[in-house]
Amino acid sequence: MARRVLILVENLPSPFDRRVWQEASTLRDAGYLVSIICPTGKGYDKKYEQIENIDIWRYQLPAEAEGALGYLIEYSAALFWTFLLSFRILFSRGFDVVHACNPPDLFFLIGNFFKLFGKKFVFDHHDANPELYEAKFGRRDFLWKAMCLLERLTFRFADVSIATNNSYRRIAVDRGGMPPERVFVVRSGPSLERLKIVPPQEGLRQGKKYLVGYVGVMGRQEGIDLLLQSAAHLVHQAGRKDIHFGLVGGGTSLEEMRALAISLGVEDYVTFTGRVPDADLLAMLNTADVCVNPDVANEMNDISTMNKIMEYMSLGKPIVQFDLTEGRFSAQDASLYAKRNDPVDFAAKIVELVDDPAKRKAMGDLGRRRVQDELEWRYEAPKLLAAYDALWVKTQQRQQPAT
Repeated sequence: MARRVLILVENLPSPFDRRVWQEASTLRDAGYLVSIICPTGKGYDKKYEQIENIDIWRYQLPAEAEGALGYLIEYSAALFWTFLLSFRILFSRGFDVVHACNPPDLFFLIGNFFKLFGKKFVFDHHDANPELYEAKFGRRDFLWKAMCLLERLTFRFADVSIATNNSYRRIAVDRGGMPPERVFVVRSGPSLERLKIVPPQEGLRQGKKYLVGYVGVMGRQEGIDLLLQSAAHLVHQAGRKDIHFGLVGGGTSLEEMRALAISLGVEDYVTFTGRVPDADLLAMLNTADVCVNPDVANEMNDISTMNKIMEYMSLGKPIVQFDLTEGRFSAQDASLYAKRNDPVDFAAKIVELVDDPAKRKAMGDLGRRRVQDELEWRYEAPKLLAAYDALWVKTQQRQQPAT
């Protein structure tokens, strides 16, 4: 009988969350029956549907959270609906494994409950929540301490932990106390089947000679304010009126960033698309001459691997970003690295690339080869399956008769 997996995710709907969907598809292809519980979202309004033999159950969350109280309400609602739907799945398709993706670090309550009935619990560590809390709110108060406690409890009850990079693996082992052999690094490798190189759409340049592309969340720790300051420096101080910025993505700070662009006098040099379909995202990135990752240099971003970096590299785009540990590991020589949180130096690095087409091409080619040879999802899929294999090792050993 095929083993069955229930994946829990809170921050994005499936199949929009690319990492979760790649994991679910890999498990399905390996013979597992996969169900997902996730929130609804734009374009993903059905409470239930089956896509490519993966069952997806969705629930509606309150408005996107802002502030500590907002997150408390959002996460409480997510925990309630996820628990409720998990019972519905238990008595229909069933599951043998609870695979919980954070945030929040609350799904261990569900995973540990079902462990009482012989189920396995896999923790898929997407965000370091204590660092994320500090990045969002700038303090280490009782809620930060609560985040640390919830993280420890999650690791304590997990049978296996999946880390997105070696920095997160160290957290699992050193801070979470997990045995090293139970922690598996499975990077968020891109799919070159999805990220296709297509002809540019010149209209996206808005009449400018060059286009700088960005894809990602419009949130505080993503550094969009620093990127807009870089744009203002280029336009008003450097006199570079030949560069346009195309920013793709939604988030809690989108309207705030639109207002900031106006206050900085760069609204005619910046396009905010909001969240758009893949075709529009790919059009913007394929047209871009340079792609950027302005994530603020802080502890959270320093240890996190950003999907956008992999996507830029997949499309053969040279990158500018601040000098962060995991960002440098991912991109290596496919990126230029600006001084941490320095929008003027960031602007200078953009100019260095737009004015040097040969360098742009060399860096872009290097990045794409790195994805093709090392980072694509097909290299990560076996590591995910190895993590699942480890779930059953102890069980099989216990079942072996004594000799």
